[in-house]
Amino acid sequence: MAVADTDLVLTDRDMTRIAQLVYERSGITLHDGKRPLVVARLQKRLRALALETFAQYLKYLDGDKGSEELVLLLDAIATNHTYFFREEQHFKLLAEKIVPKHRQTRQPLNIWCAACSTGEEPYTIAMTLGELNPPMDFRMLASDISTKALRAAQAGVYKMQAVEKLPIEILRKYFEKGMGDTAGFARVRKELRDNITFKHINLLEVPAFDTKFDVIFCRNVMIYFDRAVQQRVVNALERHLRPGGYLFISHSESLNGVTHGMRWIAPAAYQLEAL
Repeated sequence: MAVADTDLVLTDRDMTRIAQLVYERSGITLHDGKRPLVVARLQKRLRALALETFAQYLKYLDGDKGSEELVLLLDAIATNHTYFFREEQHFKLLAEKIVPKHRQTRQPLNIWCAACSTGEEPYTIAMTLGELNPPMDFRMLASDISTKALRAAQAGVYKMQAVEKLPIEILRKYFEKGMGDTAGFARVRKELRDNITFKHINLLEVPAFDTKFDVIFCRNVMIYFDRAVQQRVVNALERHLRPGGYLFISHSESLNGVTHGMRWIAPAAYQLEAL
């Protein structure tokens, strides 16, 4: 039987090994100040596996089911704090500057939301494009390293507190209010959910896509990376942008010190030089 959570001790050696595993697989840096977070986030995994120490957990990770458990470890460690229309200046720039220029191509806007968390960001993008006159046709890939967050994003179900500050016309047009057993929740309408493809992607292992993207959102994720990983991720993102395409990062992030071929166009917004 696993010990009580209050009895769990994360030794320096175990912390170092867990931090190494997380860094190698996700690029997320866990400094020693994150020790309480690691204990809090992983104690549920120890309970589920009936393990008594982090040393036993690390041994389990080295076993036959270790690759499956590593996915759950990263799910537990990943931070998924987000909300609808976060840093809304980016959506205004998308609607007022990028879309009018792209309409001239007569092609759908090809978008990658590269750290979509629980879905608020890709759905905000979709709603922004849907509110234009006429609505902008688009194709969107939404990805995240957390399989748990992806399941929530694909379901599109949110507590009413998460949507109650949205304009009433947006709520009525894009959400269904839960009734009975689902009272207190709202779900993104199926026609909006069906316009987005959700996929599990690790930004350290970005696959080769058969298309390039007009717009990439990769916000509030690089703050967890050191400079070397930021460079690696930016290289991958830039490689998948079409010439003239746009990259959005978070206002709390910066590409200072990262080598790239994009130009700054607005706070936390960049454009790849056209050919």
